[in-house]
Amino acid sequence: MNCGITTEEAKSIDIEELLKKLSADKKGLSASESKDRLQKYGYNEITEKKESLVLKLLSFFNGPIAWMIEAAAIISALIHNWLDFWVIFALLMVNAVVGFIQEKKADDAIDLLKQKLALQARVLRDGKWTDVPAKELVPGDIVHVKLGDIVPADVKLIKGEYLLADEAALTGESLPAEKHVSDVAYSGSVARKGEMDALVVTTGMNTFFGKTAALVEEVKTQSHLQKVLAKIGNFLIILAVAMVVVTFVIAYMRGENLLEMLKLALVIIVASIPIAMPAVLSVSMAVGAINLSKKKAIVSHLAAIEEVAGMDILCSDKTGTITQNKLTLAEVVPFKGFTDKDVLLNASLACTEEGEDPIDMAILAKTKQVFPDDATANYNIIDFKPFDPVIKRAETIVESADGKRFRVAKGAPQVILSLASNKDSIQAKVNEGVDTLAAKGYRTLGVAMTDAEGRWQFVGLIPLYDPPREDSKQTLDTAESMGIDVKMVTGDHEAIAKEVAQQVDLGTNILPAAKLLEIKSDSEAERLVEDADGFAQVFPEHKFHIVELLQKKQHIVGMTGDGVNDAPALKKADAGIAVAGATDAARSAADIVLTLPGLSVIIDAVKESRKIFQRMNSYAIYRIAETIALLFFITLSIIIFDFYPLTALMIVMLALLNDVPIMTIAYDNVHYHNKPEKWNMKAVLGMATVLGVIGVIFSFAFLFIGMHVLHLTTEEIMSFMFLQLVVMGHLTIFLTRTRRHFWSIKPCGALLGSAVITKVLATLMVVYGLLVPAIGWQLTGIVWGYCLFYFVIVDFIKVPLFKKWG
Repeated sequence: MNCGITTEEAKSIDIEELLKKLSADKKGLSASESKDRLQKYGYNEITEKKESLVLKLLSFFNGPIAWMIEAAAIISALIHNWLDFWVIFALLMVNAVVGFIQEKKADDAIDLLKQKLALQARVLRDGKWTDVPAKELVPGDIVHVKLGDIVPADVKLIKGEYLLADEAALTGESLPAEKHVSDVAYSGSVARKGEMDALVVTTGMNTFFGKTAALVEEVKTQSHLQKVLAKIGNFLIILAVAMVVVTFVIAYMRGENLLEMLKLALVIIVASIPIAMPAVLSVSMAVGAINLSKKKAIVSHLAAIEEVAGMDILCSDKTGTITQNKLTLAEVVPFKGFTDKDVLLNASLACTEEGEDPIDMAILAKTKQVFPDDATANYNIIDFKPFDPVIKRAETIVESADGKRFRVAKGAPQVILSLASNKDSIQAKVNEGVDTLAAKGYRTLGVAMTDAEGRWQFVGLIPLYDPPREDSKQTLDTAESMGIDVKMVTGDHEAIAKEVAQQVDLGTNILPAAKLLEIKSDSEAERLVEDADGFAQVFPEHKFHIVELLQKKQHIVGMTGDGVNDAPALKKADAGIAVAGATDAARSAADIVLTLPGLSVIIDAVKESRKIFQRMNSYAIYRIAETIALLFFITLSIIIFDFYPLTALMIVMLALLNDVPIMTIAYDNVHYHNKPEKWNMKAVLGMATVLGVIGVIFSFAFLFIGMHVLHLTTEEIMSFMFLQLVVMGHLTIFLTRTRRHFWSIKPCGALLGSAVITKVLATLMVVYGLLVPAIGWQLTGIVWGYCLFYFVIVDFIKVPLFKKWG
């Protein structure tokens, strides 16, 4: 699809002629023009190369798991066992369709979340500047790019002084490139300084970034969770192959039919392979991401969910996260001859609402509380000079109701003091007041006015502070109870950081960030960072260093940020978190993007992540235990008793009936742990092995009952054992899903419902002889009673074992 002119052609555009045209018509594109061009050029987005739905469905017929099932079906056909062939073929179709549906649901959920993170662009349309999704930009649009923005397309810069663009992601050049009028800025680069207007010349896959992306396949990394589950899958396959080889050799030595043995061997492997593992993993992550989005935390990298579950240190911004990011006036300090109201009134006369300056807005809000009748209405502002960062004060010429004129100034206390006619006599008092307020963490302004003779009089001091959020203290207590050490990170002075930390009970061991750069020993720096309660006077480059030092001490670190320069630290952190109102660059670098201010959103993310981890941990124990129980029971039955307890068809049906309910574990009710999560493979393998061995013992005991107590025929014993293994397998899910007794946490409706349906189906199969020999209701009742007895006994065994393994 044509996406506009090429980047090279854009460089040759005559900028003088273009500017003349734009100065004559400052309206930009009309809505109809942009719509027409959108149809012509397509959306401005870098599209991933996705498989068609047909190819994705076909992919589920490919791979080791599908190959095993297909081989079993082919062998069934070769030996003319057509019933087994069609049933196995049907199961292959069901496995493919279910896997396809679950993966598509997960992909759709993530696509929906990504839409919420879509970049916005400031564009001139119909003569008005408006914000639109960046993907709707078309060649010919005029856009405005400012500090922190990601350049939304390849653009020709047409107006403004300069733009410092970080093109490291495109060119590998670490230093930002300085751009001026007539230069081209590339899509995907980040504006580090300056702001300019620009003409969109190239969009979508025709941009420099789009062409590069088309040449490079996306490298997908595995999270710790994916690596662990892959190891579990490999372990189960190796165990299955070993059991099959032993069975095959012994059966061959006994002179049994080769094709029958081969078919059984293949199906045993199929039964042991965790068919549902990919679906369980993707659905659990997607469901967790959707739940987090409902709590105003958008997940941009699914693998980060597991990192958040294991996070033990959170470096949190102070402003807007721990505090309200809303300046508030503390108790003013009037000087001799003036009152509190005089200080407030004069300060408000040197403020304006137009610029929405946070200091001015705080003073005006307080003034309205003290003067409900708007005392400033009695004064006329003749001239207003807003705050000048060079002279560090704002100044106003005011006319009172009686026609008298005077001047009012507010600004840095030392600057305002220098105006006062009696500055020498009050200097000590001003300095003392400023120091006292600074020790409490307050920023201080001085206020002065001229008297009838035009001499400046120091009116008083106005202390300002950013108060903690109402929920900060409680949220920090919750974080501490969950094993998370929260360290405050702020660019403010050490005194301000200590005061806020004290108010929220965070700890007052605040370390000036510059001190870290003075320490030569890495071990000493690591110790100081680990012991600190927070960091003051922090610049973005300090954040990266702090994360690096903590990671060297084997901590899983979360870092919050909002600015352009926070992006490297967010990338470096195990869990990068962009806070509400973050720049595009910070949002793109982060793993999780918050849409509400405050720490409580982060804590919600931690809780949800730990729940997901619990579900995966339960699944791992269940899968290993079931495989051990099934493989050892079948293998030992063949080796010791020369008896095949199940047919090939029964084993495939068993695998299907057990895997359907386990997919719904992604929705299960679980309790999160109050400690950071990490994989304890000793506990997982230990618990799974115990449950698996117990399952083998109970299965052999039941086989003995069927053979020597009930004197069942071979066909009846097979159905007898088939139902027992199905029901025990389902009940094992409810044993592994909680570390306490099975009734301690109510299962979700999806898990319970799917288990009940599949158990009823298996029961009807053996009662009425559907695909398996019929055994009637009486024997079925015995199976159920025996399995429930197993369930209760093992539930009481598992509780102390879980405590032992932590």
